[in-house]
Amino acid sequence: MEHALILGAGFGGLELATRLSESLSDEVQVTLIDQNDSFIFGFSKLGILFGHQTREQVRCPYRDISKPGVEFRQERVTSIDPQTRHVVTDAGTYEPDILVVALGADYDPAATPGFVEDGYEYYSVAAAERLRDVLPSFSGGNVLIAILGIPFKCPPAPYEGALLLHDYLVDRGVRGATRIDVISPMDSPVPVSRETSEAIVRALGERDIGYTPGRRVSGLDPAAHLARLKTGDLPYDLFIGIPVHRAPAVVEASGLTIGGNDGWVAVDPRNLATRFPNVYALGDCADAPVPRAGVFAETAARAVADDIAAKIHGSGPIYPYDGKGSCYIEFGGGFVGKVDADPAPALVRRLKARRGPAVNIFSRTCHGRAACPR
Repeated sequence: MEHALILGAGFGGLELATRLSESLSDEVQVTLIDQNDSFIFGFSKLGILFGHQTREQVRCPYRDISKPGVEFRQERVTSIDPQTRHVVTDAGTYEPDILVVALGADYDPAATPGFVEDGYEYYSVAAAERLRDVLPSFSGGNVLIAILGIPFKCPPAPYEGALLLHDYLVDRGVRGATRIDVISPMDSPVPVSRETSEAIVRALGERDIGYTPGRRVSGLDPAAHLARLKTGDLPYDLFIGIPVHRAPAVVEASGLTIGGNDGWVAVDPRNLATRFPNVYALGDCADAPVPRAGVFAETAARAVADDIAAKIHGSGPIYPYDGKGSCYIEFGGGFVGKVDADPAPALVRRLKARRGPAVNIFSRTCHGRAACPR
């Protein structure tokens, strides 16, 4: 019986544990570790932000996991040695036959000067709750929504936040007294997909939401309420930022990020394997040429499960990971858009060069809007 240790119970870790249970429960014993006691879908944070749901309503407790051959343990990972597959947590040590690092990305608000003192965000539950609590007292002024670093989780999320904020302020009767601007360091919302970018920009324009591409906020002046850009300072009454993302400190300390782009874990894009035998990385911490979003962590987990099965059964190389996936964008007003992603050309380039661009966001095609049930 092989022992697989999965570090992180997000989209990727949960999907991999499920796949291994369904296909290899008689051959692989899975230990799934996460420091949290429950899973929360990313889109639920928007529900929390605008007061539609509470933290308790969106929690999916890990104690409810019941899969043959899978054991969940709530522990914090403190050390990873990928060479020996030796893992230390706050509750014990492990030396599995197969190690999968799916610890996601951490947020680094302090990387943007002044952001901790005078900014808000909604990428974590606690931060969404904090912003939720100040929105009712906002009576108008300048709102800046800025992407502070790339890559970041769920590329549509900053624009969803802007569109839903518009609806919220309209309902409160203060939209006419408010200017909303979105600032991004990228040249378009989804740089390589003209159709998707045009749909988002059009939706922003229809709601009189300003959009400034190709600009990055380098810091805030909390005393003056000014956002610093190379092109000049912008005043704000409410600053909402998408914080800088980074690999978790325990992953950086392990040496897994050596050879990866911008501090992420270097992986073979065909099967998400690292340079260490029987060690994989998937999801937001991996330097794979796909957007950082839950659906792509899930498809990566399927490729890892296939590769593990192929090695155990001696069946040879798997069909290379294709990175395809679909997700949805909330446009507000009760409408959503479906977005399909097929990064196959980028994966082909990566397989040839094994060195990709610093920003890995690939083509999505918007398939229009459909009524969003509420």
